[in-house]
Amino acid sequence: MSDYILQLEDISKFFGPVIALNGVTLRLKKGEVHCLLGDNGAGKSTLIKTLAGVHLPDKGQYLVDGKEVRLRSPRDALDAGVATVYQDLALVPLMSVARNFFMGREPVRRLLGLVPVMDHATAERISVEKLSEMGIRVRDAGQMVGTMSGGEKQCLAIARAIHFGARVLILDEPTAALGVKQSANVLKLIVKARARGISVIFITHNANHAYPVGDSFTLLNRGKSMGTYAKADISKEALLDMMAGGAEMKTLMEDLEGVTI
Repeated sequence: MSDYILQLEDISKFFGPVIALNGVTLRLKKGEVHCLLGDNGAGKSTLIKTLAGVHLPDKGQYLVDGKEVRLRSPRDALDAGVATVYQDLALVPLMSVARNFFMGREPVRRLLGLVPVMDHATAERISVEKLSEMGIRVRDAGQMVGTMSGGEKQCLAIARAIHFGARVLILDEPTAALGVKQSANVLKLIVKARARGISVIFITHNANHAYPVGDSFTLLNRGKSMGTYAKADISKEALLDMMAGGAEMKTLMEDLEGVTI
């Protein structure tokens, strides 16, 4: 068996003449939090969609448990145990917590022994239990999701993915629109997921959020990987410097020396 639960090996993706990804390698160990960092336009969105089965890579290999796969849809990815929680969370604000938790996978009971209807009692009980396990107390699983805070919605989306068998959890900028306290709660959820043996790919442009929870870090810039680093091999300051384009700024300043305007 491979040491890695998921691998992208030398992946490239083209959209006509546009090179969205160029020879990117990402390897995720079992029970690891792997942070994927990059600024806007770095290629994070294309990489997420490749991981999630939305895009097929034009070059390279996608492996799960050491075996090459061809994921042609998000359903294929879910069947392989790879779940993606996007920034929009795929939640319906005017539907209840329980309905959102089981959306598309509703538990069923038979009315009068014949007519299949959603088993609301079971859905509400399970959704409350699973959210409680993640540290979120919901008094009424019938409440509308639109009344929940941003952090609670993130928790709901993550708990739903874990409940339905995710072995790999891909989180797309989960702290981007949250305040300090809510961001801290989401980071705690990532640690809890790792403690349950779930591998996490945490996509973010915020190194201050990534470094406390990450075990390894891959940096993207203009569709290319700038390298992968274990936490023991890179400091937060060095990570911030690479994110800020420290090397590029140094080269620019050297080029500008002696230039008169």
